Amino acid sequence: MKEVFKENKEVSNKELEQRLNQFCSIMDKKKPAWDTAIIVSRINQYYFTGTMQDGMLIITKDRKSYFFVRRSVERAKKESPNTNIYSMESYRDAAAYLGPNLGNTYLETEIITYDILQRLQKHLKMDQVGSLDSIVLSLRSIKSAYELQLMEEAGKHHNDFLINIVPTLLKEGISEADFAAELYARQVQHGHQGVGRFSMFEIEIGIGQIGFGESSLYPTYFDGPGGAYGMCPAVPFIGSRERKLKKGDLVFVDIAYGINGYHSDKTQVYIFGGKPSSEMLKAHQGCMEIEMRLAERLKPGAIPEKLYMDIMNSLDEDFKINFMGFGDRQVTFLGHGIGLHINEPPIIANGFKEPLAENMVISLEPKKGIAGKGMVGVENTYIVTPAGGKCITGRPYDIIMV
Repeated sequence: MKEVFKENKEVSNKELEQRLNQFCSIMDKKKPAWDTAIIVSRINQYYFTGTMQDGMLIITKDRKSYFFVRRSVERAKKESPNTNIYSMESYRDAAAYLGPNLGNTYLETEIITYDILQRLQKHLKMDQVGSLDSIVLSLRSIKSAYELQLMEEAGKHHNDFLINIVPTLLKEGISEADFAAELYARQVQHGHQGVGRFSMFEIEIGIGQIGFGESSLYPTYFDGPGGAYGMCPAVPFIGSRERKLKKGDLVFVDIAYGINGYHSDKTQVYIFGGKPSSEMLKAHQGCMEIEMRLAERLKPGAIPEKLYMDIMNSLDEDFKINFMGFGDRQVTFLGHGIGLHINEPPIIANGFKEPLAENMVISLEPKKGIAGKGMVGVENTYIVTPAGGKCITGRPYDIIMV
């Protein structure tokens, strides 16, 4: 059989070395007594190696990395410019190579399980254990030129897809589930990587949140302003087979778009076979204005908490009803960072006091529910620049009539 996968030339060795050195520098500053970092999550492994395998990445204080791979070593060596890649059947193999004592060791404590920790400690001695989650996330939050290029490409395709392709898929009588299936197929044909990744614990969402009419207000465990009937109680996402599109329905489409691992995030609202009411237009226009006000202030040094509080304190009480979620299911943020995961720091919310930095990427998503009708509002993805947010997913659009 002819080999069809090819060497990954996208992530350069220079890019990976820069990430490694930046990580070590931050660790030296914030955790000066550190000796070793262990990374087991595949997204973070990809960030530092350029390949996504089943393995364990070790980073040491002397700025060296060692990638121990169960499967597939062959693919890892083809895709990653990193030369320190080793076969591993168990953590015993890593201990034999590195020596059993890792000193003061930092782990992804929000990801690693107790069982994995026990197995690590069976073969590798750790003098002290600490968390490196926030350090990796802070490093990932500021994008390189390579990352920004991919995200801008995703955003351009994303905008074109929602504005020009999605309206052609809306047909009277189509179910949410069938619409979601067509949406997914066309996205992949249009260049989407086929998966949108969240870092939240046990989150499954399929292609995004879509809903016809009142479906977009239905309760869901997903921490976002929209809702969805979903397929069934066991699969409370994708879309309902029973809810069919009819004239006058609002259509809520909140989906990510990914290229080479990196995402953009955008929401577009449509109305099928009718015109939006004055209530819909007023609510939607209010959300667009909020997005633009926030976007203007996405500058280095801005404090996310202040951005959030300034907007929330400026809204009248009537507008706050069903804003950022329907009924008592309102979420307490207005935007979120995005990159290899759709939900990353920083968050435009109370409690986030670290200043924004240039080349962070943030999705702003002010949305408002209308009883019996559905969710309206917008979402677009912005790069933080000294001149304010640079939108990579097109401007906020009015409700599109189909």
